[in-house]
Amino acid sequence: MGIRIEHLDKKFGAFAALDDISLDIREGELLALLGPSGSGKTTLLRVIAGLEHADGGRVLFGGEDATQLSVQDRRVGFVFQHYALFRHLSVADNIAFGLKVRRGRDRWPAAKIAGRVEELLSLVQLQGLGGRYPAQLSGGQRQRVALARALAIEPRVLLLDEPFGALDAQVRRDLRGWLRQLHEQTGLTTVFVTHDQEEALELADRVAILNGGRIEQLATPADAYDLPATPFVYSFVGAVNRLRGRRSGDRIEVAGLALPAAAGSSGDGELDLYVRPEDLRVGEGGWEATVVGSQRSGPRVRLRAQLHGVDEQVELELPVDAAAAHPPGSRIGLLPARYGAFPAA
Repeated sequence: MGIRIEHLDKKFGAFAALDDISLDIREGELLALLGPSGSGKTTLLRVIAGLEHADGGRVLFGGEDATQLSVQDRRVGFVFQHYALFRHLSVADNIAFGLKVRRGRDRWPAAKIAGRVEELLSLVQLQGLGGRYPAQLSGGQRQRVALARALAIEPRVLLLDEPFGALDAQVRRDLRGWLRQLHEQTGLTTVFVTHDQEEALELADRVAILNGGRIEQLATPADAYDLPATPFVYSFVGAVNRLRGRRSGDRIEVAGLALPAAAGSSGDGELDLYVRPEDLRVGEGGWEATVVGSQRSGPRVRLRAQLHGVDEQVELELPVDAAAAHPPGSRIGLLPARYGAFPAA
């Protein structure tokens, strides 16, 4: 089921948490809401779920206006960062909780509930652990129970708020791959909130990047990284160097180096050039610089270089073998293979 969000506004006092947000979430896609703390991503998720009410705008589920529907009537599965499991209930009873509290014709018989619980334990790879209690599980296992509980009610939409935020790095990596596989198995329209760029780019079909209650860019992970639409997206998604320059006609001059301006852009004057460390190439004819430091991270090395003639430093990323030829103190030439330019802030 697809979700359409139309012109949502939400204020907490004088603070605008959501400012005229519009967004189409496709049926069956895995969408990440990515942004820093206070950007509005969790508020947007809670408005979709019905846990918060917007001051203006609409939320439509499959074309139906869900703005006035209760949380129960929206039939969303919601997973919290800190699991929110009932400590006094077993794993099986936690998963079954949403089914057992149903009333009237919506209530399932006990045998059907038990069958659904076993089906979900298998789906989240926790077979045989239904009799345990949350305290007897690891953090990753608890989060799987929380996901199984959200799926138990057969939701139309799955919403996850920082689902791996309370877990250590290795468990997060393992669960990311598992969640992607689970999504492909269920086919549910899924929206998850994260401030972790790597998590969003690895997991999502598309990423909505929020800042100050607005969507800065909605794009595939590849386009969000390679073709940022705004200076904020360039700075927030991945590492980047920013250099002050000036545009004149179809040329950009930055730290003494002339570069072609992007096709279709216009307007002379001061600008900021954004170039990622991996997009700087060592070669002749570019900026002259001196390597002043290096830091290794696995098979890559991040070099820090001082540009000659200006008070600017940049970082570039090279494979370990290539970086060995450029120790601190050596002189290099640097050419930007790909970059973005925006009017100076």
